[in-house]
Amino acid sequence: MSKVLQLRSERAELNTKLQALAKIEAEGGSLNAEQLTEFTSLETQIADLSAKITRAEAAEKSAALAAVPVGEGAQGAQSPPAGRVEGPFTEKEKPGTKMAQMVRLLAAAQGNQQQAAELAKQGNYGADVHMALSTVTPGAGGVLVPTNFAADVIEALRPTSVLRKMGVTSLPLNNGNLTMPRITGNTVVTYIGTETDIPLTGMTFGDTKLSAKKAAALVPISNDLLRMSGVNPRVDGLVANDLAVSMGLSEDLHFIRADGSGVLPKGLRHWAIAQHVLPAPPVAGITLQLIDQYLGGLMLRIETANVQMTSCGWLMHPRTIRWLQSLRDGNGNKAYPEIEQGLLKGYPFALTTQIPVNLGDDSDESEIYFVNFADMMIGEDMELVIDFSKEAAYKDGSGNMVSAFQRDQTLVRVIAKHDFGPRHVECIAVGTGVKWGAGM
Repeated sequence: MSKVLQLRSERAELNTKLQALAKIEAEGGSLNAEQLTEFTSLETQIADLSAKITRAEAAEKSAALAAVPVGEGAQGAQSPPAGRVEGPFTEKEKPGTKMAQMVRLLAAAQGNQQQAAELAKQGNYGADVHMALSTVTPGAGGVLVPTNFAADVIEALRPTSVLRKMGVTSLPLNNGNLTMPRITGNTVVTYIGTETDIPLTGMTFGDTKLSAKKAAALVPISNDLLRMSGVNPRVDGLVANDLAVSMGLSEDLHFIRADGSGVLPKGLRHWAIAQHVLPAPPVAGITLQLIDQYLGGLMLRIETANVQMTSCGWLMHPRTIRWLQSLRDGNGNKAYPEIEQGLLKGYPFALTTQIPVNLGDDSDESEIYFVNFADMMIGEDMELVIDFSKEAAYKDGSGNMVSAFQRDQTLVRVIAKHDFGPRHVECIAVGTGVKWGAGM
């Protein structure tokens, strides 16, 4: 056991005794002279241990920074082990790199926490990675990722999840739950005459309640990377990117269209109120005027709901935007030239294949969303759990079953807990039955 862990263990034991004495007074009792003396002594010992822990952590960090790479000793630098990629590397560390290193080490050790910590120590990984692997909590569902590493990964989701990229607000869940008040009716201000009573008016309120839902993403990693990469930020960046993309796709799939039944969160499609769901005009006989009126109608639903249009934008499948991009007016000019700048009717758009194009009776319909993203919330538990398997199977993007064992891969499962909801349901407009671009 490291010196820091030993000191923390001692401090925990003393704190348990201190809390037992404090409980006596909390329950209406009183401490005698001997217990008061013991209480004061425990406070002093805990303070001393806390100071020692701070110094020990600083010493460990300094030791890690001055550590000699594996394979280099008093006789000078030696050749790295066969298949090992060494630095120095100058690439900027990407968000999620520390968790990626933790994932690779645990995968290489097949989930054995102690063995992974030893690999980190021997492999010249950072002191924070070694410390995390030495202190993380193992469980039946996998290994708990430290909060600071998990927060780094969640931040890395921002450019990979279209909802986060469009400005959705991220909030922490307190014990798995979050209740946010929302205004459902505004105060009515009127003018009155002389000697006229002021009418009683006021705002009405409701609540948006979020509760943690468990989501799991599977990330296959090549065993060649696990065996040969060493401390290499390019490899760590690749693993971090795979983790972020897998989790981001899972979030978009559920936060856009999940119906909220059972263990699922409720997505935009099912938060939208009925009067904000508009069927698209059919392709047969459609004109540019009808298209423009329809898109404007989606925008109008939010504009007339007294919504602050602070962060509005569009979500759609790539098929839809490419069809809109191909439209020409009577003079051959592009109907929506601003699409080249990432805008549609003055607002930014994001594309995702998580909005399907096989809806409807003929399996060729899609949807368009116009949303004030500043009013959308993701409540998230800042804990991630990871687990590993070399024998499990998974479905690829085409729905084919793939054996990790046959592919010489290690399958990493990442479990997150979060929920999604709007502060105001009026901030969502949905276009349904969109066949634009079918057959392209």
